[in-house]
Amino acid sequence: MKNALDILRERGFIKQTVFEDELYELLRKESVPFYVGFDPTADSLHVGHFLALMAMSHLQKTGHKPIVLVGGGTGMIGDPSGRSDLRAMLTKEQIEYNCECFKKQMSKFFSFDGDNAAIMVNNADWLLDLNYVEFIRDIGVHFSVNRMLSADCFKIRMEKGLTFLEFNYMLMQAYDFLVLYKKYGCKLQCGGDDQWSNILAGADLIRRKEGETAYAMTFELLTSSDGKKMGKTQKGAVWLDADKTSPYDFYQYFRNVDDADVNKCLRLLTFLDLSYINEITKYQDERMNKAKEVLAYEVTKIVHGEEAATQAQAKARAAFGGNIENMPKAVIPLESKSVVDILLQLKLVKSKGEAKRLIQGGGVSINSNKVASYEDEITAENIENGFVLHKGKKTRINVVFE
Repeated sequence: MKNALDILRERGFIKQTVFEDELYELLRKESVPFYVGFDPTADSLHVGHFLALMAMSHLQKTGHKPIVLVGGGTGMIGDPSGRSDLRAMLTKEQIEYNCECFKKQMSKFFSFDGDNAAIMVNNADWLLDLNYVEFIRDIGVHFSVNRMLSADCFKIRMEKGLTFLEFNYMLMQAYDFLVLYKKYGCKLQCGGDDQWSNILAGADLIRRKEGETAYAMTFELLTSSDGKKMGKTQKGAVWLDADKTSPYDFYQYFRNVDDADVNKCLRLLTFLDLSYINEITKYQDERMNKAKEVLAYEVTKIVHGEEAATQAQAKARAAFGGNIENMPKAVIPLESKSVVDILLQLKLVKSKGEAKRLIQGGGVSINSNKVASYEDEITAENIENGFVLHKGKKTRINVVFE
């Protein structure tokens, strides 16, 4: 069986590791329990989590055991990494509900049954009952404040004010790794590269407390070719929950990624063979549209299933090809004949001002006719028969009035 590190390296997952040669041999010789932490601040995972979930899937497929650690304890504090503000605190009930939602979504990437079955643990089980004095004496003594303040995860927050509450986060996450090492034999922590300082702290704590080697590995963040984090739209995050982001919108998000990002997304977010990926992404012309369709279909199939992916693809092709029967359909009450008001009803714009600017820029059409003025209204024929609303080049909706 191929070594997990080889797979992750050639597909572009790995950003940083420690003791990589030793880790390679460990992954070759035995089944290694590894963990990734998830902050339970929402009831759904989003595209930003997609890459880590795929990496966990590759590791399990090559014989290693995923441990999903949900931060029921640390989530009550909040990770300062990559943030300039203090996170909102959640109740225990909210965290438990969010964890159940996570497990359902994660089950589409890796298995909680059978060989190397994944397990889900909650650090609230060992953090909430800690004796603070004992914790500081036993764990805090191994941490250098000077070293902690040099970590990137604290630098950003230092500019606006880092609370002592958040300052404890690194100690708590390091303690998580120690607990998982002692309880489950967990020897490897993985995560996004913005977690590097915290992950290293845990590996170092195991070395100091147990005299054993632990390993750290971070993944590339899912960013576009211009360096921006992927998974954000004007409507907000692209969620894995179908009720938050529909399969069609999910499909369309990946169907419309920039040409420069298609190869990277196919390597990181699908299980397709690398030679096939390189073959369909070698072009710099309209033939890249085929690769974008493949990307959108494959990621939608992983998250929402084959049937939903097929339906989303049919709707998308209809929207661009003019097949109205398969086009996304919206049935709305006739509250106004104004095109601006209809755009607002369909939530295609956030304000009348945005609608007017869109129309003035030539970005709205009724059937094949450009809307010339923001004062335009739909015709009686369109009210009776419905119409196809075009917003820009990417949005086509079959509008029918009830």
